[in-house]
Amino acid sequence: MALLSNVRFRALFYQWLAIGVIALIAWSMFTTASQNLAKHDIATGFSYLSRQAGFVISEAAIPYGPSDTVAHALLVGLANTVKVSLLAAIFGTIIGLLVGIGRMSRNPILQRLMLGYVEALRNVPLLLYLLFWYAVIINVLPPVREALALAPHVYLSNSGLVIPSVTLESGFAFVFAAIVVGIIGAVVIRRFALRRRLATGVSNNGALVAVMFGFLPVALVLLLHGIDMTFDLPEKGRFRLTGGVQIKPEFVALLFGLSLSVSANVAEIVRAGIQAVNKGQWEAAMALGLPRRRTMRLVILPQASRLMIPPLTNTYLTVFKNSSLAIAIGYPDLVMVSNTVMNQTGQAMETIAIFMGAYLTLSIIISLFMNWYNSHVALKER
Repeated sequence: MALLSNVRFRALFYQWLAIGVIALIAWSMFTTASQNLAKHDIATGFSYLSRQAGFVISEAAIPYGPSDTVAHALLVGLANTVKVSLLAAIFGTIIGLLVGIGRMSRNPILQRLMLGYVEALRNVPLLLYLLFWYAVIINVLPPVREALALAPHVYLSNSGLVIPSVTLESGFAFVFAAIVVGIIGAVVIRRFALRRRLATGVSNNGALVAVMFGFLPVALVLLLHGIDMTFDLPEKGRFRLTGGVQIKPEFVALLFGLSLSVSANVAEIVRAGIQAVNKGQWEAAMALGLPRRRTMRLVILPQASRLMIPPLTNTYLTVFKNSSLAIAIGYPDLVMVSNTVMNQTGQAMETIAIFMGAYLTLSIIISLFMNWYNSHVALKER
């Protein structure tokens, strides 16, 4: 009883008790369902994961063939989901940052254009936009023989996007190690330069030095060791495109739709974060003679970024979960691959449990990382 009077112990005790009760209920439901399925001679368990998959996945982020196992097929679906979600989060954040800053512009035309962009994307269901962009790619873009040349050796058609591909034949390990060393060195130099600037008040171009050091190890590896790379450039023929790597229209439509959806939410988060910074910060920067752009970059955004992290966490979780809408346009994400597995094996309960657990696990990982970063950059009170 003495332990229950401890607030921290009591809080942990009730949390673990709740988790235990939920786990017990879930196990009871699973056992009951398994017994009922067994009465009807329906197989249960996860042994089917070691069977041969026997079906084709149109796009795979990792190597896959129909002769691989069902477990590997599900892993491919998970990798596809992570790939498109991560890219959408990156592109959406960059676009949203620019749109959010544009919403704070003094130019009324730009401000209203950004407002219309945000409202148009936030007030229409994402599924409709995914279907719309997919229909545009399939029905509006020209066929392969008339593909649009977006840049040298980059073509866009109703069959998707074709870009140059690079194959690293040897020396990849050295380049990867050089990249890691460069990133670590750049971070250390940047932090040292920042601390010195704060201590002395003298600008030392720490960011430029950090960037130059980041590229230095890679340049040395390429100069001293060398690396064998093979470039495969797409070429436009009379009837088709040859070479390069093709990004299918399903992936293009999904990435485009998710990125724009994320950008609209990020834009509102950026706008709210900027408006939350005290106006006195603007006035103090102006009094020191800083122009508006440098004030935004050096004074306002660093303070606003700390306020943006919690809502950004929710946005990144949402884009990861919204990627499940990919099944509507035929992109082979985790849900679509799981549906194929269920149709092949007839074991729906186990497959649904697997992809639910995958979504839950990755959502927890995203939350933990964003919470760690939030606590790392938060202002420490004395």
